[in-house]
Amino acid sequence: MPRLILVRHGESRWNKDNKFTGWVDVPLSAIGIQEALICGEKLKGLDIDVAFTSRLERARETLLLILAAQNKTGIFLHEKGLRRQWSKHNHGVLFDKKHEIPVFSSDKINERYYGALQGMDKDAARKKWGHDQVFMWRRGYDINPPRGESLKDVYRRAIPCFRKEIVSHLRRGKNVLVSAHGNSLRGIVKHIENISDKDIPHLELPYATPIVYGYKDGELSKEDHTHSFDRPLHWQKQQRHQKKTGKAKKKH
Repeated sequence: MPRLILVRHGESRWNKDNKFTGWVDVPLSAIGIQEALICGEKLKGLDIDVAFTSRLERARETLLLILAAQNKTGIFLHEKGLRRQWSKHNHGVLFDKKHEIPVFSSDKINERYYGALQGMDKDAARKKWGHDQVFMWRRGYDINPPRGESLKDVYRRAIPCFRKEIVSHLRRGKNVLVSAHGNSLRGIVKHIENISDKDIPHLELPYATPIVYGYKDGELSKEDHTHSFDRPLHWQKQQRHQKKTGKAKKKH
């Protein structure tokens, strides 16, 4: 049975610095590199046939490190020019099928464009606009940050790519790895699992942790339960703590 493996990139340098990243092309941190290598070890039991990644460096790095742990080389197939013609005429012929796999990259599965928030410290943003507002900008389904995309916007660009490009390889019996981002993968998981607009803000995807689905008779079924809806509980505890702290300060 073919499998779909979704992996959020490892920790980036701006994740580590608590900054909004979006489309800014930031590389992995030292921790992120280790996370990606560990993810590759976890996936050694699955023979990956084809991979998809975004156009952003942190997702591409994660993918290549995962493949390196499996002793595989990703061959990027470009959309324009002679390289596309090479892939068009020779795809499946010149590849060393044991150690080389085709990799397709698309900005359709890029991270959410955060607009005016990009490069800003998240705590500074909370101080400026409030915790609730920033939470909804980050996690709300159809709420746009200033001059940026909502998750709904990401969903609209990612899902047609998922249906047309990624699922077509599953239909051909291929194991497909997708290395992308928190928001583009949240959109794909929302689509696969039919998660409601109300619940999707609370979906948490950890760094470099594979989510595996089996594909059979046109349906995807989850095999690894590696994502959760724990964020609201954590967030509510934070809120209660902040309110108590605020009240305590007022009394003094």
